[in-house]
Formats: sequence, C-alpha cells, structure tokens
Amino acid sequence: MAGENGKQKTARDMILSMGIIILVAGFVYLFIPHDDSAPDVKAVDYRVELLTARRAASYPVAAPEGLSDAWKATSVRFRGDEYDAWHLGFHDPEGEYVAVEQSTQRRPVFLDEATQGAHETGKTEKIGGETWTRYEGGRYDALVLEGTKGSTTVVTGTASFAQLTKMAEALRTK
Repeated sequence: MAGENGKQKTARDMILSMGIIILVAGFVYLFIPHDDSAPDVKAVDYRVELLTARRAASYPVAAPEGLSDAWKATSVRFRGDEYDAWHLGFHDPEGEYVAVEQSTQRRPVFLDEATQGAHETGKTEKIGGETWTRYEGGRYDALVLEGTKGSTTVVTGTASFAQLTKMAEALRTK
C-alpha cells in the first residue's frame, strides 16, 4: 500500500507545481507592462542608394515624388551584380506594404519573384501615359510596366490597387 501513497504525493506535487506556475504567469501578464499596438515603422532615407542606382543601372531607375509624409520608405536596395535589381519598399498610409521593383532579369522569373507568384489578369490601366498590366495573387497584387532598355517595373504589395496606382502615378525617372 505504500506505493499508492507515493503516487498520490507525486500527483499532488505535480498539481501544486502547476498551480504555482499558473499564478506566476498570471502575475507576469497582469503586472508587467506590455504593448499590443503595432510597432512604429522606422523610415529609411533612400536618396544615396537612388543616386547610386541611377548612375549604375542600364535603365531609367524609378522612385516616387510628391507622396505625402504618411508614406514611409522602409527598405531600399540596389544590386548591380544581379540584373541591376532596384527595390524600394514603403509602408502606405493604410498600414499596407508597397514596393517598387525594377530589373533587367528575364521577365517571367523576375515577375514571379517580385509579385510573389501573382498572375496576369488581362486588365490594363493607363497611368502617367503608360499602360500597366494588373496582376493578382494570394499574397501580393501588382501593376507591371514593360520598360525600356530591357527592364521591367513592378509596383507590388499587400496594398489595394488604389494605393498601388498612387505609387505608380508618383514614379519618376531621371
């Protein structure tokens, strides 16, 4: 009978330990400050990278002009050794992601990567005198412009087509 008493003590000790753990976790949750709001998005300055890309790329590099301060640049990258790939990422006023992607990489490969696998819809729209093609996907939607000098420009992200269009309208090359 001594074996059953030992099993009861083990079970009781386990329940007491679990209770103490729950009490400590509850205390930590209630009394340690925590912030459930979205973190502040830190803007990056992309002017130097833009100048570098415009000097080095084999095509006219696009960047937005005239967007409100609510649009925050969050990432920038130019890779001259990888098809003159230009990337400029933004956090839009609605809290969604919008990116400008340009490259001389083979169009099907570049579009698949830049749009996260989105597919052409057959719909087009005139933006700034250019014809952009709409792409829709599970993760990203996109507007695609067949560029000059073998480049392709993509405005893509989780934002609505209205926001993607605003970005495309703001793009300028120099």
